[in-house]
Amino acid sequence: CAWSIERPPGDTAGCTFCHTSSEERCSTCHQRHQFDPAVARHSEQCKACHWGKDHRDWEAYDISIHGVVYQVNKWNPTEFDFSKKLSDADYVGPTCQYCHMRGGHHNVQRLSTVYTSMGMSNADRGAPLWKEKRDTWVSVCDDCHSPRFARENLQAMDEACKDAGLKYTETFKVAENLMLDGMGEPMPKDLAPDWSGQHIWS
Repeated sequence: CAWSIERPPGDTAGCTFCHTSSEERCSTCHQRHQFDPAVARHSEQCKACHWGKDHRDWEAYDISIHGVVYQVNKWNPTEFDFSKKLSDADYVGPTCQYCHMRGGHHNVQRLSTVYTSMGMSNADRGAPLWKEKRDTWVSVCDDCHSPRFARENLQAMDEACKDAGLKYTETFKVAENLMLDGMGEPMPKDLAPDWSGQHIWS
């Protein structure tokens, strides 16, 4: 990615671990030394790649009500029977695989990307592609919830994305104005870096 070209090697090492050799391999999820579908059905399999400061998917799931239900019940075979195929699964709460690989479908993208990265999140939701993705998203949620519940949550996320997009744009305008005023020099390296270890604007 263009935004990561000049990042420190320590930052990009985590990216290359997932984005070079493992994206198209069965062993990414099924574990090379224990090729067992029951193991691949655990949410922790996704955690290997989907966590960290740049995409906090695992953290968001883990602290959600769905993640808490999973963590509390995952060792109870009556609540999570991982020996069953995903198409036959009847879990007490959703795992990553249950929603994103619904029915055992291996194309994870098929049930993903309702929201995309910043800058793309305000794309036209009325486009046929978006309508299809959103309808599919609702159909997954209504396995356990009402369609109204799922659509209301989508609407709430729309509003949050709009607000975040506005804040994102405002922030860049502030940085641009600082640059135009000659005040946008990087912070000296002997001052405190931000939480990610990178130096922020002075």
